Amino acid sequence: MRTELESLIQQYRDVQNGVLWMGANYLRRFNELEGKDAFRRPLPDLHSIAEILSHLTLWRQETILKIQTGSGSKTEKCEENWLPNEKLIPLGWSTVRANYEESLETIIDLLADQDDSFLDQEYFYTDFKGHYPYRFVLQGMLHHDLYHLGQIGLILKYLKH
Repeated sequence: MRTELESLIQQYRDVQNGVLWMGANYLRRFNELEGKDAFRRPLPDLHSIAEILSHLTLWRQETILKIQTGSGSKTEKCEENWLPNEKLIPLGWSTVRANYEESLETIIDLLADQDDSFLDQEYFYTDFKGHYPYRFVLQGMLHHDLYHLGQIGLILKYLKH
């Protein structure tokens, strides 16, 4: 049976470009953004939208590794967790965004071959130094995407003023 997995996959897609009860999805937010603004920090202590996408991409790539190998390699303190604009600007907004979008498609492709029992299988969580069911990371990724979607909305408001 794939009921729970299909629901998760649909929620990932909806958060990216579907209809959400809460309103804006990532695509709508990206369409509000001028490319040059992707690297702007509206306040010194706020991340840029590109920095947030890079951060989300890292944790998706880490999830891909967990699905493929049963263990991750990154921790919250790793340098790649929050790459600064100085490292992202040379890549360009289109590459940062493409990496982000490709990482989700890779996860969805990996889940396409699984059934709901996969969600109860365990992987090793490097930060927490313990074993957790895949359901934990896959639901957590969705929560993480929503959290940062809200931040992006606030950043866009700051950038417009």
